[in-house]
Amino acid sequence: EGRCLYVILLMALYWCTEALPLAVTALLPIVLFQGILPSNKVCPQYFLDTNFLFLSGLIMASAIEEWNLHRRIALRVLMLVGVQPARLILGMMLTTSFLSMWLSNTASTAMMLPIANAILKSLFGEKDTSKDMNRENEENQASLQQNKLYTVPTEMQFLASTEDKDLTEEKEVASDTLSDLKKEEEYKTNIWKGFLISIPYAASIGGTATLTGTAPNLILLGQLKSYFPECDVVNFGSWFMFAFPLMLIFLLLGWLWISILYGGINLRGWRKRKSNIRVDAEARAREVIKEDYQKLGPTKFAEQAIFFFFCVFAIMLFSRDPKFIPGWASLFAPGFISDAVTGITIVIILFFFPSQKPSFRWWFDLKAPNTETQPLLTWKKAQETVPWNIILLLGGGFAMAKGCEESGLSVWIGSRLHPLEGVPPPVAVILITIVIALFTEFASNTATIIIFLPVLAELAIRLKVNPLYLMIPGTIGCSYAFMLPVSTPPNSIAFSSGHLMVKDMARTGLLMNLMGVLLLSLAMNTWAKSIFQLGTFPAWANIHAENATSHLTAVENVTLSAL
Repeated sequence: EGRCLYVILLMALYWCTEALPLAVTALLPIVLFQGILPSNKVCPQYFLDTNFLFLSGLIMASAIEEWNLHRRIALRVLMLVGVQPARLILGMMLTTSFLSMWLSNTASTAMMLPIANAILKSLFGEKDTSKDMNRENEENQASLQQNKLYTVPTEMQFLASTEDKDLTEEKEVASDTLSDLKKEEEYKTNIWKGFLISIPYAASIGGTATLTGTAPNLILLGQLKSYFPECDVVNFGSWFMFAFPLMLIFLLLGWLWISILYGGINLRGWRKRKSNIRVDAEARAREVIKEDYQKLGPTKFAEQAIFFFFCVFAIMLFSRDPKFIPGWASLFAPGFISDAVTGITIVIILFFFPSQKPSFRWWFDLKAPNTETQPLLTWKKAQETVPWNIILLLGGGFAMAKGCEESGLSVWIGSRLHPLEGVPPPVAVILITIVIALFTEFASNTATIIIFLPVLAELAIRLKVNPLYLMIPGTIGCSYAFMLPVSTPPNSIAFSSGHLMVKDMARTGLLMNLMGVLLLSLAMNTWAKSIFQLGTFPAWANIHAENATSHLTAVENVTLSAL
Protein backbone atom coordinates (compact mmCIF):
# COMPACT_ATOMS: atom_id res chain seq x y z
CA GLU A 1 0.00 0.00 0.00
CA GLY A 2 2.82 2.39 0.83
CA ARG A 3 4.56 1.84 -2.52
CA CYS A 4 1.35 2.34 -4.43
CA LEU A 5 0.50 5.48 -2.47
CA TYR A 6 3.96 6.90 -3.25
CA VAL A 7 3.49 6.30 -7.00
CA ILE A 8 0.03 7.88 -6.96
CA LEU A 9 1.22 10.96 -5.04
CA LEU A 10 4.17 11.33 -7.41
CA MET A 11 1.89 11.09 -10.45
CA ALA A 12 -0.56 13.54 -8.88
CA LEU A 13 2.31 16.00 -8.31
CA TYR A 14 3.50 15.67 -11.90
CA TRP A 15 -0.04 16.02 -13.27
CA CYS A 16 -0.75 19.14 -11.22
CA THR A 17 2.57 20.83 -12.00
CA GLU A 18 2.91 19.39 -15.54
CA ALA A 19 6.60 18.75 -14.82
CA LEU A 20 6.25 16.04 -17.47
CA PRO A 21 3.66 15.93 -20.26
CA LEU A 22 0.41 14.46 -18.95
CA ALA A 23 0.59 11.43 -21.25
CA VAL A 24 4.20 10.69 -20.22
CA THR A 25 3.25 10.84 -16.54
CA ALA A 26 0.45 8.36 -17.31
CA LEU A 27 3.12 5.83 -18.41
CA LEU A 28 4.86 5.82 -15.02
CA PRO A 29 2.87 2.86 -13.57
CA ILE A 30 4.49 0.57 -16.14
CA VAL A 31 7.88 1.39 -14.62
CA LEU A 32 7.09 2.18 -10.98
CA PHE A 33 4.58 -0.56 -10.15
CA GLN A 34 7.40 -3.07 -9.61
CA GLY A 35 6.45 -5.16 -6.61
CA ILE A 36 2.89 -3.83 -6.76
CA LEU A 37 1.48 -5.21 -9.99
CA PRO A 38 3.11 -7.37 -12.71
CA SER A 39 3.63 -5.63 -16.04
CA ASN A 40 1.41 -8.17 -17.79
CA LYS A 41 -1.46 -6.80 -15.68
CA VAL A 42 -0.44 -3.14 -15.92
CA CYS A 43 0.01 -2.84 -19.70
CA PRO A 44 -3.42 -4.19 -20.75
CA GLN A 45 -5.03 -1.35 -18.76
CA TYR A 46 -3.89 1.05 -21.47
CA PHE A 47 -6.11 -0.63 -24.08
CA LEU A 48 -9.33 -1.60 -22.36
CA ASP A 49 -12.58 -1.58 -24.32
CA THR A 50 -13.34 1.81 -22.71
CA ASN A 51 -10.30 3.26 -24.49
CA PHE A 52 -11.58 1.94 -27.80
CA LEU A 53 -15.00 3.50 -27.19
CA PHE A 54 -13.27 6.84 -26.69
CA LEU A 55 -11.10 6.22 -29.76
CA SER A 56 -14.18 5.59 -31.89
CA GLY A 57 -15.61 8.94 -30.75
CA LEU A 58 -12.36 10.73 -31.61
CA ILE A 59 -12.23 9.18 -35.09
CA MET A 60 -15.87 10.09 -35.76
CA ALA A 61 -15.09 13.66 -34.68
CA SER A 62 -12.10 13.69 -37.04
CA ALA A 63 -14.35 12.73 -39.97
CA ILE A 64 -16.89 15.42 -39.06
CA GLU A 65 -14.14 18.06 -38.99
CA GLU A 66 -12.62 16.79 -42.25
CA TRP A 67 -15.77 17.64 -44.22
CA ASN A 68 -16.75 20.80 -42.27
CA LEU A 69 -20.05 19.30 -41.16
CA HIS A 70 -19.65 20.89 -37.73
CA ARG A 71 -19.35 24.37 -39.27
CA ARG A 72 -22.44 23.86 -41.41
CA ILE A 73 -24.43 22.78 -38.33
CA ALA A 74 -23.17 25.75 -36.31
CA LEU A 75 -24.02 28.37 -38.95
CA ARG A 76 -27.41 26.80 -39.61
CA VAL A 77 -28.35 26.96 -35.92
CA LEU A 78 -27.25 30.63 -35.75
CA MET A 79 -29.39 31.44 -38.79
CA LEU A 80 -32.40 29.91 -37.04
CA VAL A 81 -32.04 31.58 -33.61
CA GLY A 82 -31.64 35.14 -34.90
CA VAL A 83 -29.03 37.86 -34.40
CA GLN A 84 -30.20 39.71 -31.31
CA PRO A 85 -27.38 39.48 -28.71
CA ALA A 86 -29.27 37.26 -26.23
CA ARG A 87 -30.46 34.96 -29.00
CA LEU A 88 -26.99 34.77 -30.53
CA ILE A 89 -25.48 33.85 -27.15
CA LEU A 90 -28.13 31.13 -26.82
CA GLY A 91 -27.35 29.91 -30.34
CA MET A 92 -23.64 29.86 -29.60
CA MET A 93 -24.16 27.90 -26.38
CA LEU A 94 -26.58 25.39 -27.92
CA THR A 95 -24.30 24.76 -30.88
CA THR A 96 -21.11 24.51 -28.82
CA SER A 97 -22.68 22.15 -26.29
CA PHE A 98 -24.10 19.90 -29.03
CA LEU A 99 -20.73 19.70 -30.78
CA SER A 100 -18.98 19.11 -27.47
CA MET A 101 -21.16 16.04 -26.87
CA TRP A 102 -19.35 14.35 -29.76
CA LEU A 103 -16.17 16.36 -30.41
CA SER A 104 -13.64 17.27 -27.74
CA ASN A 105 -14.40 20.35 -25.63
CA THR A 106 -11.22 22.00 -26.91
CA ALA A 107 -12.04 21.40 -30.59
CA SER A 108 -15.59 22.70 -30.15
CA THR A 109 -14.34 25.91 -28.53
CA ALA A 110 -11.58 26.44 -31.11
CA MET A 111 -14.12 26.03 -33.92
CA MET A 112 -16.79 28.34 -32.50
CA LEU A 113 -14.60 31.27 -31.41
CA PRO A 114 -13.72 32.44 -34.96
CA ILE A 115 -17.41 32.36 -35.87
CA ALA A 116 -18.22 34.43 -32.78
CA ASN A 117 -15.50 36.97 -33.62
CA ALA A 118 -16.78 37.37 -37.18
CA ILE A 119 -20.32 38.00 -35.94
CA LEU A 120 -19.15 40.47 -33.30
CA LYS A 121 -17.14 42.45 -35.84
CA SER A 122 -20.18 42.64 -38.11
CA LEU A 123 -22.28 43.86 -35.19
CA PHE A 124 -19.84 46.43 -33.81
CA GLY A 125 -17.39 47.09 -36.63
CA GLU A 126 -13.62 47.19 -36.52
CA LYS A 127 -11.51 49.07 -34.02
CA ASP A 128 -11.94 52.67 -35.19
CA THR A 129 -12.44 55.23 -32.46
CA SER A 130 -12.94 58.90 -33.21
CA LYS A 131 -10.60 61.58 -31.89
CA ASP A 132 -13.31 63.08 -29.73
CA MET A 133 -13.95 59.74 -28.14
CA ASN A 134 -10.25 59.24 -27.46
CA ARG A 135 -10.05 62.57 -25.65
CA GLU A 136 -13.19 62.08 -23.56
CA ASN A 137 -12.54 58.41 -22.66
CA GLU A 138 -8.78 58.50 -22.18
CA GLU A 139 -8.88 56.63 -18.87
CA ASN A 140 -11.31 54.03 -20.19
CA GLN A 141 -9.16 53.41 -23.29
CA ALA A 142 -6.01 53.03 -21.17
CA SER A 143 -7.77 50.49 -19.00
CA LEU A 144 -8.93 48.54 -22.04
CA GLN A 145 -5.44 48.48 -23.55
CA GLN A 146 -3.85 47.51 -20.24
CA ASN A 147 -6.12 44.50 -19.95
CA LYS A 148 -5.77 43.62 -23.64
CA LEU A 149 -9.46 44.01 -24.31
CA TYR A 150 -10.71 44.47 -27.84
CA THR A 151 -11.82 48.11 -28.19
CA VAL A 152 -15.00 48.10 -30.20
CA PRO A 153 -16.52 51.17 -31.84
CA THR A 154 -20.06 52.00 -30.84
CA GLU A 155 -23.05 53.06 -32.85
CA MET A 156 -22.76 56.53 -31.35
CA GLN A 157 -19.07 56.66 -32.31
CA PHE A 158 -19.99 56.16 -35.94
CA LEU A 159 -22.42 59.05 -35.62
CA ALA A 160 -19.76 61.11 -33.89
CA SER A 161 -17.26 60.53 -36.67
CA THR A 162 -19.70 61.41 -39.46
CA GLU A 163 -21.47 64.32 -37.82
CA ASP A 164 -18.56 65.93 -36.02
CA LYS A 165 -19.46 69.45 -37.07
CA ASP A 166 -23.08 69.16 -35.96
CA LEU A 167 -22.03 67.94 -32.53
CA THR A 168 -19.74 70.87 -31.90
CA GLU A 169 -22.43 73.42 -32.72
CA GLU A 170 -24.48 72.73 -29.61
CA LYS A 171 -22.68 71.98 -26.35
CA GLU A 172 -25.74 70.52 -24.67
CA VAL A 173 -26.23 67.98 -27.45
CA ALA A 174 -22.51 67.16 -27.30
CA SER A 175 -22.59 66.41 -23.58
CA ASP A 176 -25.64 64.18 -23.99
CA THR A 177 -24.00 62.36 -26.87
CA LEU A 178 -20.80 61.77 -24.90
CA SER A 179 -22.75 60.27 -22.01
CA ASP A 180 -24.55 58.04 -24.50
CA LEU A 181 -21.20 57.13 -25.98
CA LYS A 182 -19.95 55.89 -22.63
CA LYS A 183 -23.07 53.80 -22.08
CA GLU A 184 -22.88 52.41 -25.58
CA GLU A 185 -19.18 51.60 -25.20
CA GLU A 186 -19.85 49.74 -21.97
CA TYR A 187 -22.75 47.86 -23.55
CA LYS A 188 -20.70 46.73 -26.55
CA THR A 189 -17.75 45.66 -24.40
CA ASN A 190 -20.03 43.63 -22.14
CA ILE A 191 -21.75 41.93 -25.08
CA TRP A 192 -18.34 41.04 -26.51
CA LYS A 193 -17.32 39.47 -23.20
CA GLY A 194 -20.62 37.64 -22.87
CA PHE A 195 -20.20 36.07 -26.31
CA LEU A 196 -16.67 34.86 -25.66
CA ILE A 197 -17.23 33.58 -22.14
CA SER A 198 -20.35 31.61 -23.08
CA ILE A 199 -18.53 29.36 -25.55
CA PRO A 200 -16.03 27.59 -23.21
CA TYR A 201 -18.71 27.27 -20.54
CA ALA A 202 -21.10 25.61 -23.01
CA ALA A 203 -18.32 23.25 -24.14
CA SER A 204 -17.65 22.11 -20.57
CA ILE A 205 -21.35 21.62 -19.87
CA GLY A 206 -22.02 19.83 -23.16
CA GLY A 207 -19.17 17.37 -22.68
CA THR A 208 -20.91 15.86 -19.66
CA ALA A 209 -23.98 14.73 -21.66
CA THR A 210 -22.41 11.66 -23.30
CA LEU A 211 -19.92 9.05 -22.16
CA THR A 212 -17.60 9.94 -25.03
CA GLY A 213 -18.00 13.69 -24.54
CA THR A 214 -15.10 14.09 -22.12
CA ALA A 215 -12.37 11.88 -20.66
CA PRO A 216 -13.56 11.82 -16.99
CA ASN A 217 -16.83 10.14 -18.01
CA LEU A 218 -14.92 7.26 -19.58
CA ILE A 219 -12.55 7.06 -16.62
CA LEU A 220 -15.60 6.50 -14.42
CA LEU A 221 -16.76 3.69 -16.72
CA GLY A 222 -13.30 2.07 -16.74
CA GLN A 223 -12.81 2.26 -12.99
CA LEU A 224 -16.29 0.88 -12.39
CA LYS A 225 -15.33 -2.18 -14.43
CA SER A 226 -12.12 -2.49 -12.42
CA TYR A 227 -13.61 -2.07 -8.92
CA PHE A 228 -17.06 -3.51 -9.55
CA PRO A 229 -16.89 -5.98 -12.47
CA GLU A 230 -20.53 -6.99 -11.93
CA CYS A 231 -21.80 -3.42 -12.35
CA ASP A 232 -23.58 -3.06 -15.70
CA VAL A 233 -25.97 -0.16 -15.09
CA VAL A 234 -23.73 2.52 -16.66
CA ASN A 235 -23.58 2.53 -20.45
CA PHE A 236 -24.01 5.08 -23.21
CA GLY A 237 -27.81 4.97 -23.12
CA SER A 238 -28.34 5.15 -19.36
CA TRP A 239 -25.74 7.91 -19.01
CA PHE A 240 -27.39 9.96 -21.76
CA MET A 241 -30.81 9.64 -20.11
CA PHE A 242 -29.34 10.99 -16.87
CA ALA A 243 -26.89 13.63 -18.11
CA PHE A 244 -28.71 15.14 -21.11
CA PRO A 245 -31.61 16.68 -19.10
CA LEU A 246 -29.07 17.98 -16.58
CA MET A 247 -27.08 19.55 -19.40
CA LEU A 248 -30.16 21.27 -20.87
CA ILE A 249 -31.26 22.74 -17.52
CA PHE A 250 -27.76 23.95 -16.69
CA LEU A 251 -27.31 25.39 -20.18
CA LEU A 252 -30.56 27.36 -19.95
CA LEU A 253 -29.75 28.77 -16.49
CA GLY A 254 -26.19 29.54 -17.57
CA TRP A 255 -27.49 31.40 -20.62
CA LEU A 256 -29.85 33.49 -18.47
CA TRP A 257 -27.05 34.35 -16.04
CA ILE A 258 -24.56 35.33 -18.76
CA SER A 259 -27.17 37.30 -20.73
CA ILE A 260 -28.34 39.24 -17.67
CA LEU A 261 -24.79 39.85 -16.38
CA TYR A 262 -23.43 41.10 -19.71
CA GLY A 263 -26.45 43.01 -21.00
CA GLY A 264 -27.80 40.54 -23.53
CA ILE A 265 -31.08 40.66 -21.59
CA ASN A 266 -31.89 44.09 -20.16
CA LEU A 267 -34.51 43.63 -17.44
CA ARG A 268 -35.05 47.38 -17.09
CA GLY A 269 -35.17 48.46 -20.70
CA TRP A 270 -36.77 45.49 -22.39
CA ARG A 271 -39.59 47.68 -23.71
CA LYS A 272 -37.28 50.26 -25.26
CA ARG A 273 -37.23 50.49 -29.01
CA LYS A 274 -33.93 49.63 -30.66
CA SER A 275 -32.06 52.38 -32.51
CA ASN A 276 -31.89 52.28 -36.28
CA ILE A 277 -28.13 51.80 -36.16
CA ARG A 278 -28.47 48.79 -33.89
CA VAL A 279 -31.03 47.34 -36.29
CA ASP A 280 -28.59 47.92 -39.15
CA ALA A 281 -25.80 46.23 -37.16
CA GLU A 282 -27.96 43.18 -36.58
CA ALA A 283 -28.81 43.08 -40.28
CA ARG A 284 -25.07 43.09 -41.08
CA ALA A 285 -24.50 40.23 -38.65
CA ARG A 286 -27.31 38.28 -40.29
CA GLU A 287 -25.67 38.83 -43.67
CA VAL A 288 -22.28 37.66 -42.36
CA ILE A 289 -23.75 34.41 -41.07
CA LYS A 290 -25.67 33.88 -44.31
CA GLU A 291 -22.58 34.66 -46.40
CA ASP A 292 -20.40 32.22 -44.41
CA TYR A 293 -23.06 29.54 -44.83
CA GLN A 294 -23.26 30.15 -48.58
CA LYS A 295 -19.46 29.88 -48.86
CA LEU A 296 -19.80 26.24 -47.80
CA GLY A 297 -21.71 25.63 -51.03
CA PRO A 298 -24.38 23.00 -51.51
CA THR A 299 -24.33 19.99 -49.20
CA LYS A 300 -21.83 17.47 -50.52
CA PHE A 301 -22.39 13.73 -50.70
CA ALA A 302 -19.58 13.25 -48.16
CA GLU A 303 -21.33 15.53 -45.64
CA GLN A 304 -24.59 13.62 -46.08
CA ALA A 305 -22.77 10.31 -45.62
CA ILE A 306 -20.95 11.54 -42.49
CA PHE A 307 -24.19 12.85 -41.02
CA PHE A 308 -25.90 9.50 -41.71
CA PHE A 309 -23.12 7.48 -40.05
CA PHE A 310 -23.00 9.95 -37.17
CA CYS A 311 -26.73 9.41 -36.54
CA VAL A 312 -26.29 5.63 -36.79
CA PHE A 313 -23.33 5.89 -34.38
CA ALA A 314 -25.41 7.78 -31.78
CA ILE A 315 -28.57 5.67 -32.19
CA MET A 316 -26.75 2.33 -31.96
CA LEU A 317 -24.85 3.40 -28.85
CA PHE A 318 -28.02 4.66 -27.21
CA SER A 319 -30.15 1.63 -28.09
CA ARG A 320 -27.59 -1.11 -27.36
CA ASP A 321 -28.83 -1.58 -23.79
CA PRO A 322 -31.01 1.35 -22.65
CA LYS A 323 -32.12 -0.62 -19.53
CA PHE A 324 -35.76 0.50 -19.58
CA ILE A 325 -36.39 -1.72 -22.64
CA PRO A 326 -34.36 -4.59 -24.13
CA GLY A 327 -31.71 -3.28 -26.51
CA TRP A 328 -30.47 -4.77 -29.77
CA ALA A 329 -27.48 -6.30 -27.93
CA SER A 330 -29.90 -8.81 -26.39
CA LEU A 331 -29.99 -10.52 -29.83
CA PHE A 332 -26.38 -11.62 -29.30
CA ALA A 333 -24.66 -13.74 -26.66
CA PRO A 334 -24.36 -11.85 -23.34
CA GLY A 335 -21.02 -10.14 -22.76
CA PHE A 336 -19.84 -10.14 -26.37
CA ILE A 337 -21.27 -6.78 -27.47
CA SER A 338 -20.13 -3.59 -25.73
CA ASP A 339 -20.21 0.11 -26.60
CA ALA A 340 -16.66 -0.23 -27.92
CA VAL A 341 -17.74 -2.89 -30.45
CA THR A 342 -20.55 -0.60 -31.63
CA GLY A 343 -18.35 2.48 -32.00
CA ILE A 344 -15.45 0.75 -33.73
CA THR A 345 -17.83 -1.00 -36.17
CA ILE A 346 -19.18 2.33 -37.41
CA VAL A 347 -15.83 4.13 -37.69
CA ILE A 348 -14.25 1.26 -39.65
CA ILE A 349 -16.84 1.92 -42.36
CA LEU A 350 -15.59 5.52 -42.66
CA PHE A 351 -12.23 4.27 -43.96
CA PHE A 352 -13.67 2.57 -47.04
CA PHE A 353 -17.01 4.30 -47.73
CA PRO A 354 -16.56 6.62 -50.77
CA SER A 355 -16.64 10.39 -50.31
CA GLN A 356 -18.22 10.85 -53.76
CA LYS A 357 -21.53 9.42 -54.89
CA PRO A 358 -20.79 6.06 -56.51
CA SER A 359 -22.07 5.44 -60.02
CA PHE A 360 -23.61 2.07 -60.84
CA ARG A 361 -22.95 2.71 -64.54
CA TRP A 362 -19.25 2.13 -63.86
CA TRP A 363 -19.88 -1.61 -63.56
CA PHE A 364 -21.29 -1.79 -67.07
CA ASP A 365 -19.01 0.72 -68.83
CA LEU A 366 -15.88 -1.06 -70.04
CA LYS A 367 -14.21 2.26 -70.92
CA ALA A 368 -14.78 3.84 -67.52
CA PRO A 369 -11.55 5.05 -65.88
CA ASN A 370 -10.33 2.93 -62.99
CA THR A 371 -9.53 5.83 -60.66
CA GLU A 372 -9.18 5.44 -56.92
CA THR A 373 -12.04 6.90 -54.86
CA GLN A 374 -11.17 8.87 -51.75
CA PRO A 375 -12.86 7.45 -48.61
CA LEU A 376 -14.67 9.56 -46.06
CA LEU A 377 -11.61 9.40 -43.82
CA THR A 378 -8.02 8.42 -44.55
CA TRP A 379 -5.73 6.89 -41.96
CA LYS A 380 -3.22 9.71 -42.53
CA LYS A 381 -5.87 12.27 -41.55
CA ALA A 382 -6.85 10.23 -38.50
CA GLN A 383 -3.21 10.06 -37.39
CA GLU A 384 -2.88 13.83 -37.66
CA THR A 385 -6.12 14.86 -35.97
CA VAL A 386 -6.85 12.25 -33.28
CA PRO A 387 -5.31 13.26 -29.91
CA TRP A 388 -3.61 9.95 -29.14
CA ASN A 389 -2.18 11.26 -25.88
CA ILE A 390 -5.67 11.11 -24.35
CA ILE A 391 -5.72 7.34 -24.87
CA LEU A 392 -2.50 7.01 -22.83
CA LEU A 393 -3.90 9.35 -20.19
CA LEU A 394 -6.99 7.19 -19.82
CA GLY A 395 -4.81 4.08 -19.63
CA GLY A 396 -2.70 5.63 -16.89
CA GLY A 397 -5.84 6.25 -14.85
CA PHE A 398 -7.02 2.67 -15.28
CA ALA A 399 -3.57 1.32 -14.36
CA MET A 400 -3.56 3.48 -11.25
CA ALA A 401 -7.01 2.19 -10.25
CA LYS A 402 -5.88 -1.40 -10.80
CA GLY A 403 -2.81 -0.82 -8.64
CA CYS A 404 -4.94 0.66 -5.84
CA GLU A 405 -7.20 -2.37 -5.92
CA GLU A 406 -4.51 -5.09 -6.15
CA SER A 407 -2.19 -3.53 -3.57
CA GLY A 408 -4.96 -3.00 -1.02
CA LEU A 409 -4.45 0.78 -1.02
CA SER A 410 -8.13 1.46 -1.71
CA VAL A 411 -9.05 -0.71 1.30
CA TRP A 412 -6.49 1.10 3.43
CA ILE A 413 -7.95 4.46 2.37
CA GLY A 414 -11.44 3.20 3.18
CA SER A 415 -10.34 2.19 6.66
CA ARG A 416 -9.22 5.80 7.31
CA LEU A 417 -12.62 7.27 6.42
CA HIS A 418 -14.34 6.51 9.74
CA PRO A 419 -15.00 10.22 10.58
CA LEU A 420 -17.11 10.57 7.43
CA GLU A 421 -19.42 7.65 8.17
CA GLY A 422 -21.89 9.91 9.99
CA VAL A 423 -22.31 12.33 7.07
CA PRO A 424 -25.77 12.10 5.43
CA PRO A 425 -25.38 10.93 1.80
CA PRO A 426 -27.11 14.01 0.24
CA VAL A 427 -24.72 16.28 2.15
CA ALA A 428 -21.80 14.10 1.04
CA VAL A 429 -22.84 14.60 -2.60
CA ILE A 430 -22.76 18.39 -2.25
CA LEU A 431 -19.44 18.39 -0.35
CA ILE A 432 -17.80 16.04 -2.87
CA THR A 433 -18.92 18.13 -5.83
CA ILE A 434 -17.69 21.36 -4.23
CA VAL A 435 -14.29 19.91 -3.28
CA ILE A 436 -13.66 18.35 -6.70
CA ALA A 437 -14.92 21.44 -8.58
CA LEU A 438 -12.49 23.61 -6.58
CA PHE A 439 -9.60 21.15 -6.99
CA THR A 440 -10.06 20.96 -10.75
CA GLU A 441 -9.88 24.76 -11.02
CA PHE A 442 -6.12 24.34 -10.61
CA ALA A 443 -5.49 20.81 -11.96
CA SER A 444 -6.41 18.76 -15.01
CA ASN A 445 -9.94 17.38 -14.72
CA THR A 446 -8.70 14.01 -15.99
CA ALA A 447 -5.99 13.83 -13.34
CA THR A 448 -8.44 15.02 -10.68
CA ILE A 449 -10.98 12.27 -11.28
CA ILE A 450 -8.28 9.60 -11.52
CA ILE A 451 -7.11 10.58 -8.04
CA PHE A 452 -10.52 10.97 -6.39
CA LEU A 453 -12.56 8.04 -7.78
CA PRO A 454 -10.89 5.29 -5.67
CA VAL A 455 -11.49 7.34 -2.53
CA LEU A 456 -15.14 7.94 -3.45
CA ALA A 457 -15.69 4.24 -4.13
CA GLU A 458 -14.40 3.27 -0.69
CA LEU A 459 -16.30 6.11 1.00
CA ALA A 460 -19.53 4.83 -0.56
CA ILE A 461 -18.81 1.33 0.80
CA ARG A 462 -18.30 2.84 4.26
CA LEU A 463 -21.51 4.86 4.04
CA LYS A 464 -23.39 1.78 2.74
CA VAL A 465 -24.74 3.70 -0.24
CA ASN A 466 -24.64 2.87 -3.93
CA PRO A 467 -21.09 3.78 -5.10
CA LEU A 468 -22.56 5.53 -8.15
CA TYR A 469 -24.29 7.96 -5.78
CA LEU A 470 -20.88 9.47 -4.96
CA MET A 471 -18.82 8.58 -8.03
CA ILE A 472 -21.13 10.18 -10.61
CA PRO A 473 -21.23 13.62 -8.88
CA GLY A 474 -17.46 13.50 -8.54
CA THR A 475 -17.08 12.73 -12.24
CA ILE A 476 -19.39 15.47 -13.49
CA GLY A 477 -18.19 17.93 -10.85
CA CYS A 478 -14.67 17.88 -12.28
CA SER A 479 -16.09 19.28 -15.55
CA TYR A 480 -17.67 22.22 -13.71
CA ALA A 481 -14.56 24.40 -13.69
CA PHE A 482 -15.54 27.91 -14.76
CA MET A 483 -13.68 30.39 -12.58
CA LEU A 484 -10.10 30.52 -13.91
CA PRO A 485 -8.45 30.56 -17.34
CA VAL A 486 -6.23 27.62 -16.34
CA SER A 487 -9.16 25.48 -15.22
CA THR A 488 -9.85 23.90 -18.62
CA PRO A 489 -8.36 24.17 -22.14
CA PRO A 490 -11.58 25.85 -23.46
CA ASN A 491 -11.27 28.55 -20.77
CA SER A 492 -7.64 29.09 -21.77
CA ILE A 493 -8.52 29.40 -25.47
CA ALA A 494 -11.21 32.01 -24.80
CA PHE A 495 -8.95 33.94 -22.41
CA SER A 496 -6.05 33.94 -24.88
CA SER A 497 -8.18 35.98 -27.31
CA GLY A 498 -7.25 38.98 -25.16
CA HIS A 499 -10.81 40.25 -24.65
CA LEU A 500 -11.41 38.76 -21.19
CA MET A 501 -9.91 39.45 -17.78
CA VAL A 502 -9.51 37.00 -14.90
CA LYS A 503 -12.08 38.91 -12.85
CA ASP A 504 -14.64 38.45 -15.63
CA MET A 505 -14.27 34.68 -15.46
CA ALA A 506 -14.15 34.68 -11.66
CA ARG A 507 -17.38 36.62 -11.11
CA THR A 508 -19.23 34.74 -13.85
CA GLY A 509 -17.82 31.34 -12.97
CA LEU A 510 -18.54 31.55 -9.24
CA LEU A 511 -22.30 31.45 -9.71
CA MET A 512 -21.91 28.91 -12.53
CA ASN A 513 -20.07 26.62 -10.11
CA LEU A 514 -22.76 27.06 -7.45
CA MET A 515 -25.54 26.38 -9.96
CA GLY A 516 -23.71 23.28 -11.17
CA VAL A 517 -23.33 21.88 -7.64
CA LEU A 518 -27.00 22.45 -6.77
CA LEU A 519 -28.36 21.12 -10.08
CA LEU A 520 -26.17 18.03 -9.84
CA SER A 521 -27.39 17.37 -6.29
CA LEU A 522 -30.98 17.78 -7.51
CA ALA A 523 -30.42 15.34 -10.38
CA MET A 524 -28.78 12.72 -8.16
CA ASN A 525 -31.70 12.78 -5.73
CA THR A 526 -34.47 12.72 -8.37
CA TRP A 527 -34.32 11.11 -11.81
CA ALA A 528 -30.86 9.55 -11.36
CA LYS A 529 -32.23 7.34 -8.56
CA SER A 530 -34.57 5.50 -10.90
CA ILE A 531 -32.07 5.28 -13.78
CA PHE A 532 -29.15 3.87 -11.73
CA GLN A 533 -31.15 2.29 -8.84
CA LEU A 534 -29.41 4.54 -6.34
CA GLY A 535 -31.88 3.88 -3.53
CA THR A 536 -30.41 0.47 -2.66
CA PHE A 537 -26.99 -0.93 -1.84
CA PRO A 538 -26.44 -3.19 -4.90
CA ALA A 539 -25.21 -6.75 -4.84
CA TRP A 540 -22.20 -5.90 -7.02
CA ALA A 541 -21.03 -3.37 -4.43
CA ASN A 542 -21.70 -5.84 -1.60
CA ILE A 543 -19.40 -8.41 -3.23
CA HIS A 544 -16.65 -5.79 -3.43
CA ALA A 545 -17.19 -4.86 0.24
CA GLU A 546 -16.89 -8.51 1.33
CA ASN A 547 -13.70 -8.96 -0.70
CA ALA A 548 -12.29 -5.75 0.75
CA THR A 549 -13.06 -6.87 4.30
CA SER A 550 -11.35 -10.22 3.79
CA HIS A 551 -8.37 -8.45 2.20
CA LEU A 552 -8.09 -6.05 5.14
CA THR A 553 -8.25 -8.93 7.63
CA ALA A 554 -5.48 -10.73 5.76
CA VAL A 555 -3.31 -7.61 5.81
CA GLU A 556 -3.86 -7.15 9.55
CA ASN A 557 -2.95 -10.82 10.20
CA VAL A 558 0.27 -10.45 8.22
CA THR A 559 1.15 -7.31 10.16
CA LEU A 560 0.48 -8.96 13.55
CA SER A 561 2.48 -12.06 12.65
CA ALA A 562 5.39 -9.86 11.60
CA LEU A 563 5.26 -8.11 14.97
